[in-house]
Amino acid sequence: MRVSAKSDYALRALVEIATRDASSPVSAEALGKAQDIPHGFLQAILADLRKADIVVSQRGQSGGWRFARQPSSVSVADVIRAVDGPLVSVYGLRPEAVDYDESTQVLQHVWIAARRALREVFEQVTIQQLADGELPSSISALTADEDAWQPH
Repeated sequence: MRVSAKSDYALRALVEIATRDASSPVSAEALGKAQDIPHGFLQAILADLRKADIVVSQRGQSGGWRFARQPSSVSVADVIRAVDGPLVSVYGLRPEAVDYDESTQVLQHVWIAARRALREVFEQVTIQQLADGELPSSISALTADEDAWQPH
């Protein structure tokens, strides 16, 4: 799986918002500077997050962006889906929608299993946990395995 720049930037922007005073919106300019995210790209990401009801914008001199709901209720999976679509796709289709012939039908099971594994991680981790720097113990346990850090 590849994590797109769009997903990475979206998560970084949301963590930045979550670490600030929740009563004050954060400008896109401040978010971009804090996380080194190009302004135009960030605006498109924030628009996607707004469509997904993850953030809301406030206009005016003290305007900016804030969460539409609690950061503890927004998962990494929610964010990735909002900016990039399904967690796993094959040729732009969801795994269950791909047609294979009899000899390669088993591939569909691999894609569905991969999606399940990604869900098990991405749906457990919330923006608040990221902002607090504390992952669920089941996720931390996965990173404790030295093999997880090997680039193979």
